[in-house]
Amino acid sequence: MVERLTGTARTNALQTLAHWTEGEERDAIYRRFSFADFNQAWGFMSRVALLAEKHDHHPEWFNVYNKVDVTLSTHDVGGLSLRDIALAKAIDELV
Repeated sequence: MVERLTGTARTNALQTLAHWTEGEERDAIYRRFSFADFNQAWGFMSRVALLAEKHDHHPEWFNVYNKVDVTLSTHDVGGLSLRDIALAKAIDELV
């Protein structure tokens, strides 16, 4: 079962992510990715989509031209979980 991250477990998990920030409006993590052009941004989104399927955990994202904003939060627990941390690390490995 997936559990919401709180306390020391949350702090420790967030410290393992160098480029992600905590959401200001909700319990989530966020990262903006910038690419040379739309084609590279779309390619990144395609690779993340395949990765997300393997993790059975899917990001929220927004794309305009060469920028992709990714937000991760586990809806089943109403906030951040280890599933989000794991997917964030896997996404970081793609870049």
